Amino acid sequence: MSQPLISRSDDLKQLRDEGYDIEIRKGHLLLKSVPYVDSQRNVRRGTLVSPLDVSGDVASRPSKHTAYFIGDHPCGADGSVIEAIKHSSQTQTLAEGITVNHMFSAKPKLNGQYRNYHQKMTAYVSAISGPARSLDASATAQTCAIVEPDVDESPFEYIDTAAARAGIGAVTAKLEGQKIAIVGSGGTGSYVLDFVTKTPVGAIHIYDGDAFSNHNAFRSPGAPSLEELKERPLKATYFCDRYSKMHRRVYDHGEYVDEANVTELRDMDFVFLCMDSGSDKRLIVDRLVEWGLSFIDVGMGVDLTEDGLRGQLRVTVSTPRMRDHIRNRIAFSDGAVDNDYSRNIQIAELNALNAALAVIKWKKLCGFYLDQEKEHHSIYTIDGNLILNEDRECN
Repeated sequence: MSQPLISRSDDLKQLRDEGYDIEIRKGHLLLKSVPYVDSQRNVRRGTLVSPLDVSGDVASRPSKHTAYFIGDHPCGADGSVIEAIKHSSQTQTLAEGITVNHMFSAKPKLNGQYRNYHQKMTAYVSAISGPARSLDASATAQTCAIVEPDVDESPFEYIDTAAARAGIGAVTAKLEGQKIAIVGSGGTGSYVLDFVTKTPVGAIHIYDGDAFSNHNAFRSPGAPSLEELKERPLKATYFCDRYSKMHRRVYDHGEYVDEANVTELRDMDFVFLCMDSGSDKRLIVDRLVEWGLSFIDVGMGVDLTEDGLRGQLRVTVSTPRMRDHIRNRIAFSDGAVDNDYSRNIQIAELNALNAALAVIKWKKLCGFYLDQEKEHHSIYTIDGNLILNEDRECN
């Protein structure tokens, strides 16, 4: 993806054509082999780094005027720090493979914003490399490096610039490579898919043998057309088509999980159970426990009163470190359970919230979010707007 993006973006292509050694990595633009003077008046080379703003498959105008640097702080020819660009010095990891040492700040005079990345990067290169050229006339960042074929392992169809802009690339990397299964995609499961698709997991497998109907459209993300509803596609197929536009490795399994295919879950790293109670859920849970896999089971119980809807949302976690609680927390019987859940009262925002709570907990297990409670069972009560955490893991 790096080279096509460079070729489509006039400013990035100009940098490359002028001989600058540039690379796009984890939503950042790297300009390598920038000559600079260190405090001992030695000419050395470092790497200039900028978060990359992208619109579709083309670089857009930089939203930030600041930049980062890998190396010692650039100095003038006399060995004193270049104050004109100085901001702060702190070693930090912006994303996997991108650990910087300094942050620079140099606003352009016109509107305080750079027109494009060519202007931004060359402005910083000029400030950094000027003293180096005064000591060594051959010192230049235009090294005319050989461009190697681009090998892009990203699961996304386009670059994730959100993580780069927020500076959370390193922690986001903790989610990379996982094989995720979502069993059931009617309401809560479809929102789980929506959230997980926006992470760099290695694969997402959707299991659901039901058709996508009108009632599903009103409790799942997006807005299907009337023509799409008339076609009555399988839920797994419908959502796979939608989310494959963003994530390259979304796979649809247009079938329910039962005795015939449950072994497919054995290869997963994590499973979200977003299905009704019943014998199939018991079978899946038994197998996941047997195979030592971690999973989250969600549930919703909503009933109608004279004053409005009331109920609860449930998130139950099972990991190899803690499983004894799940038999008392997950309902397996067919029929009316979970506070009239058999009436199937589901509202889009409740499905979304239930999914959000589940995905947040999964990210806690991965180390993306800090987890102080280490709860393995939580209940959100709608009318009281309360979250109760129970079944805490003992350290």
